[in-house]
Amino acid sequence: MRSLATFPRGIHPPGGKGLTESKDIRTAALPPVAVIPLSQHIGAPAECLVKPGDTVQEEDIIGKATGFVSANIHTSVPGTVKEIKEIFLPNGMKSQAVAIELSGEFSRLGKETEKEDWKTMDNDVIRTRISDNGIVGMGGATFPTHVKMSLPEGKTCEYFIINAVECEPFLTSDHKLMLTQADEILEGIEIARKLLSPEKIIIGIEANKMDAARLLEEKIKEKGLNIEVAPLKVKYPQGAEKSLIKAITGREVPSGKLPLEVGVINANVGTCFAIYEAVVYNKPLVERLVTVSGSAIKNPGVFKVRVGTSIRELIEECGGFSEEPVKIISGGPMMGFTFFDLDTPVTKGTSGVIALTDRDIKKSKITPCLSCGKCVAACPMGLNPTKLYKFLDFEMVEDASKERLMDCVECGSCAYVCPAHLPLVQMFRVGKGEIRKNARK
Repeated sequence: MRSLATFPRGIHPPGGKGLTESKDIRTAALPPVAVIPLSQHIGAPAECLVKPGDTVQEEDIIGKATGFVSANIHTSVPGTVKEIKEIFLPNGMKSQAVAIELSGEFSRLGKETEKEDWKTMDNDVIRTRISDNGIVGMGGATFPTHVKMSLPEGKTCEYFIINAVECEPFLTSDHKLMLTQADEILEGIEIARKLLSPEKIIIGIEANKMDAARLLEEKIKEKGLNIEVAPLKVKYPQGAEKSLIKAITGREVPSGKLPLEVGVINANVGTCFAIYEAVVYNKPLVERLVTVSGSAIKNPGVFKVRVGTSIRELIEECGGFSEEPVKIISGGPMMGFTFFDLDTPVTKGTSGVIALTDRDIKKSKITPCLSCGKCVAACPMGLNPTKLYKFLDFEMVEDASKERLMDCVECGSCAYVCPAHLPLVQMFRVGKGEIRKNARK
């Protein structure tokens, strides 16, 4: 292994991972009614293919991708379509959703499935399988994977970087996945190698997961694979795409450009596992690991969960709340979204459910900016958050744009260290939305 690397700036929030690190993965109960959103990815929502009263089998396609940057949606359970309704996702966006009442026999669950040899498959067949099975980025971004695995003409991939960092506090799903599915993850990486032909493949993993790093290295050596494991310093947001690229390659992605501009393609470790299942077993993305944690959860754990399971059912699996939470977050506490409805379903992008008490939340009165510079010292993108905030506070959106507002990754590092408790990330999200709206006009 190489020596520990990192990116400039960043912060060190408390980990909170001890609540679930020592526990085995548990399988969540099947939902009696699975509510499956048709928008679980970046890009256009899927087109609904079913209607109330229809009978569906496990893994049937119920939503068809409506463009290249879109993803198919499959049912996670067999049953009858009860209704098509509109719901709110954890990020506050509305989505059409298919409610399926569980009934009938499962076609795959609990049964052996024949493994196929991907090495004999044509690359186009592999990409089609990834696309048909609705695979998206499992790190939270949910970008359709078949798009990432299709190199534009004239572009080459020098580095294929596997993001196994999981730097968000509390989350341990990727860590558990590496410890239990290392062989499958490595095979998924090799499938991606066939599609991308990278010069180097590097797995970036924080030094607080050295058991997983050592296991992967042993497997890599045993299989004779040309893959490097790069342990990284424990720092937030080490797992942010551009921070990870900087830490591992020393390269900086230019403002407004994609990683491929510097010869890099990233994929989350969970995405590599999903690629493996999609190609080798022709299995759609209908379940994932979810960390249910936080000081308000009675018995925290990591669960294998079917898409469409409600957050309420997951929390009940943990014995409910040990005390009343003041905030429930989908994802990690730094970049996740607070939601109010426990009937919100698990989606392809739900990495965690974190329930926090008033002891965990920094409740303080907002005061004027002190010009202390702490936010500047923390920003991994080298931005000036206080300057951006002032521009947006005075509705000077164009000035904020010139100051590279769109380069903000909304990691929350600036807000975490701000002694004035300014709602920096919320303001930046609003400002970025205005810039996108103006661009569309």
